[in-house]
Amino acid sequence: MINLYYAKIGNYWFAVALENEKVVATAFSQSKEQVLKRLLKNVPYDAPFQLGEKQTSLAKETLSALKAIFEGKDIQQKYNLEMKYLPPYQGKVLRRLLYVPVGYVTTYGALAKVCGGSPRAVGQAMARNPMPLLIPCHRVVRSDMSIGGFGYGVKVKWEILRREDRGYKKPSKLEVNGKNLILYPVKYVKAPSLEDE
Repeated sequence: MINLYYAKIGNYWFAVALENEKVVATAFSQSKEQVLKRLLKNVPYDAPFQLGEKQTSLAKETLSALKAIFEGKDIQQKYNLEMKYLPPYQGKVLRRLLYVPVGYVTTYGALAKVCGGSPRAVGQAMARNPMPLLIPCHRVVRSDMSIGGFGYGVKVKWEILRREDRGYKKPSKLEVNGKNLILYPVKYVKAPSLEDE
């Protein structure tokens, strides 16, 4: 059984779905109704779920971590993410994305080189990310360093990235399964334009 938890922390609502001490889905929003709607969209359609009666310690910890990531903080805690509900390619892409650290972004194309497939396929995997913030799909941008898409809106993506800027100046490489994933400092990302909205 998947248990759903949500809480208002500061000005935002954060939500998590847990199954057997594993994170299945997350969501955030400015309204309670919207956060529940987003969370339910991320919960596997054929899995039984219920609202958790009382927040578990893992639920509280995860909700706090979501807020911390949203605020641009670097969390050290690693979460047990339930990937069994994801198609194999999407799971592969999202697992590789976990390597992108705070302060950096990568591109759809760079991620495709590490995972196989095309930049478009990577973009589709990002668009269906059931665990936003914990799996940082906001750290993937277009090859020209324009912001790209984001299910919560490009302004929100831009704000999160600005909070994650650590002042890095040079690109970096990270070896992931024998291939180099190119990382770019957040400061390389172009501010969204009116057309991106």
